[in-house]
Parts: sequence; structure tokens; C-alpha cells
Amino acid sequence: MEFGLLVVYGIDPTVRPATWTQLVRAWANEVVYAARVFGWHQPWRSKIFSDWVPASRRCGVVLVHGFFCNRGFWNPWMARLRAAQVPHVAVNLEPPFGSIDGYAEIIDAAVYRVTEATGQPPVVIAHSMGGLAVRAWLARSDAYCRVQRIFTLGTPHRGTWLARFSSTSNGRQMRIQSRWLLELFRLEAARDAASQFVCYYSNCDNIVFPASLATLPGAERRYVEGLAHVHMAFDASVMEEIVAEVEEAGTKPGETQGSPLKG
Repeated sequence: MEFGLLVVYGIDPTVRPATWTQLVRAWANEVVYAARVFGWHQPWRSKIFSDWVPASRRCGVVLVHGFFCNRGFWNPWMARLRAAQVPHVAVNLEPPFGSIDGYAEIIDAAVYRVTEATGQPPVVIAHSMGGLAVRAWLARSDAYCRVQRIFTLGTPHRGTWLARFSSTSNGRQMRIQSRWLLELFRLEAARDAASQFVCYYSNCDNIVFPASLATLPGAERRYVEGLAHVHMAFDASVMEEIVAEVEEAGTKPGETQGSPLKG
């Protein structure tokens, strides 16, 4: 049904329309990855990978999941980051149907942990609604200096057509032109906030459409053709591209453990 709505209501003049072949392939991949995430990793294996934050000079990562998810969403990423010896923390955004603003303390604490261990601001990787939670935390606490870069994967930065059917607090906030989104943009207007963001978006995103709504004005845009919403976060090329950039962030000279910045 989501893909049917995408075809009818996801027309975006700024993005090349998906072909039927792309849509069918994206649907098939999404069936597999959604079942894996919602039927296995999140309910049964959300604690199989612990946060890994040793004292280190390497740039660390904070992983922020999206709507109706938990930290188990990031299991493949945590395995990959651990193999690369990259410090990381994956959060649980709770309550699951609360206001997006209510997740600020959770994100703040995770950023603090990684900064305390590494002595430098972390990179944040966020999927879907998680990107909005990060934006809200940054804007409302003026915490832009506390992170190096933010990668968002299928985040409804300007809302999504599908959110009109949601009755939850966070779902309503993700509606196109919602009062909450307009206020967030107003808070960000005084800062060059978008320059720290890299936004991945796709013409086959079955949750955030039209596709360009997953981009933030002024941010770097990375168009990934033919990827559905959940699958986008686990596409090998997307994952390796981001991990490579995290590794390139290098190490901070000086003490192994620096003074964390608490906003």
C-alpha cells in the first residue's frame, strides 16, 4: 500500500521518477529488510551489541533510530563500526509515540558519552524521524559545536505526505507544514545549521515522499536511486560511504580523553 501511495502521491518534479523495475525491486528489498528489522533485530536482538566507547582519540558515532524503532535497528552498523574500531553509542528514543522534543536528553547524554571518551565531537547518523530529533536537540540547546557532522537517511526534514494518517504526537509533528516543523525551521534560521547535515534521499522511499522532502535546504544532498525507506539504512554502498568518512575524520592529537562539552 505504501508503494501504491508513493506512485500516486509521490510525484516530485525535482527528482527523476522511479521506473517500474526500480519500484518492484525496492518493494522486494523492503519486504526483506523490514521483516528483518521489525521481526528479528528489534524485538529479539536489541541488546546483542553493547555501546562501545573506550577511551580513544578516534572520532566516535552516535546512532539515532526513527519512528517505532529501537537501538536494535542499528545492529549491522554496530557490528561494522566495532570492526573498524570506531567508538559508538546507539540510543533508544522513548517513549516511542511521544513528542520529538522529548528525545533531546537521550541524544544529549549519548553525545556526552562519546565526547567524554574521545575528546572530540562525534558524528551523528540518524534514520528517518531520528534526524528530526537531532535537529530539535541541536536547535533548542544551541548544541551545534558539540557534533562534527550529521548524516540523515530518509529523514522527513520537511515532513511527509504519509504522516497525515498518524495520530501520535511525533507522527503529527512530521506532517507537511506542521506547526512543529515550521517552528523548528524558525529556530534554525538564525544559524547556519544545515551546513553540518548530509541528507540521503531516494525516489523509491515508501515512507518519506515526495522524495525531496527528505532534504534540508542548505545541506549536502546525496540522491540514492531505487532504495526504499528501511533498506536505505542498510545499503552497502551507503553504509561504506559514511563509515569511510567517519574514519577519515581522523584522530585528535593530544590527550586520549578530553573534556566533554555539556550544553
